[in-house]
Amino acid sequence: MTQRLLPEWHPQDAVQLTWPSVDSDWAPLLERIEATLETMVVAITRYQRVLISVPDHSTHERLTATFHHLGVPMDRLILVEAPADDTWARDHGPIAVERDGDIVLLDYEFTGWGGKFPAKRDNALTGRLRDTGVFKAPVETRDLVLEGGAIETDGQGTLLTTEACLLNLNRNPQLDRGAIEARLREDFGVERVLWLSHGHLEGDDTDSHIDTLARFCDPQTIAYVRCGDRDDPHYPALAAMEKELEALRQADGSPYQLIPLPWPRPCFDLQDGHRLPATYANFLVINGAVLVPVYGDAADAQALDALATAFPGRDILPIDCRSVILQHGSLHCLTMQLPIGTLAEFPTSL
Repeated sequence: MTQRLLPEWHPQDAVQLTWPSVDSDWAPLLERIEATLETMVVAITRYQRVLISVPDHSTHERLTATFHHLGVPMDRLILVEAPADDTWARDHGPIAVERDGDIVLLDYEFTGWGGKFPAKRDNALTGRLRDTGVFKAPVETRDLVLEGGAIETDGQGTLLTTEACLLNLNRNPQLDRGAIEARLREDFGVERVLWLSHGHLEGDDTDSHIDTLARFCDPQTIAYVRCGDRDDPHYPALAAMEKELEALRQADGSPYQLIPLPWPRPCFDLQDGHRLPATYANFLVINGAVLVPVYGDAADAQALDALATAFPGRDILPIDCRSVILQHGSLHCLTMQLPIGTLAEFPTSL
């Protein structure tokens, strides 16, 4: 049996989103986050399908009308009624592997980032979607606590992650580094696990998910967050992370091409003023394009230029994520890519 964890740039069937409900933490910001999600759906459906789990039938009907009005092709929109606790599909969505040429979806335990938030409905969501028949690919449950935002792969046997997340005692306290690596090798077919021991963002609930810090752009290239302000409290940790990345080697022993991403001005919570974890590393790769979070900052243009260099031949699409960051996440956190071979062949909603 051959098994491979697919990179994000692998051809996709769709992008999965989870729509917020009126009783979620998004309630005070519901209009703002819905506007952002609508913008994302319009952008993504220019290239491929979007699968959206919605909390109830009334939301299903409302979004059908909204997206029809916005000109979204209905054969690129799949709405499925399946309630959730929150919107972070990157972490409660399935992780796809290619096994002997076919797609298999792995459904890991999601505990609200180590029990920080309610997650019972989120954890059940992949099973609910499976039961609707929306997936052609089989779904296999795993007893490991793991979030999609915690791992990055080059698609060629290398996985990149952080010690602060995967070795945190709030995830899998019974497993040490060796045991975690063994599970990753078994489930994903990876041959190498590269660990970062530095890198932290204030306001981050995820315990340093790799998708806010450093991302594979192709098997030889990593884009990463660089803080050039020595007076910023993030500077020591991110400078140490940069040195770690410079020391990493590809499987053939050569260094990675590193593309630094700029550091936006601080974003702060509207209520108590605490700092929010805004970075440009939380981008999403889809068929033919890259969606990039922007924050109304002068550094936005630099980030777009840097990622255009990293992804030649793809459209670079800025998405205003000032609403998303208010709940301590960004664009990539809201999404989960579903590779070709994942979805059942039907255009209608469930």
